[in-house]
Amino acid sequence: MEAEALFTGLAVSDFEAALAWYERFFGRRADVVSHEHEVMWRVSDRGWLYIVRDAERAGRGIAALAVSNLEEPRAALGVRGIKAGPIERQGDAGWKATTSDPTATRSPSSR
Repeated sequence: MEAEALFTGLAVSDFEAALAWYERFFGRRADVVSHEHEVMWRVSDRGWLYIVRDAERAGRGIAALAVSNLEEPRAALGVRGIKAGPIERQGDAGWKATTSDPTATRSPSSR
């Protein structure tokens, strides 16, 4: 099966806080506003990441983005106030640096 596009969805409980964080992460506003509680960023020709308000599923998602050089995007994240972990070798898979959406761990009652 060949897909025309891949959409990675991340559920969030505090949509406004998550929206602000992902705008900083990507360095731009969302490319598509589906509705008031769902937005999407195009991350490649056929790949999209979206966030959606869904408190019951929030904080359980993982998204991985592949880039040709980790140094540049990692530095750009730092300029935007997002700390990424160290760049580490991952066996034969290449190199990896991670960061986490701090809004993913917030419960609806902590707003």
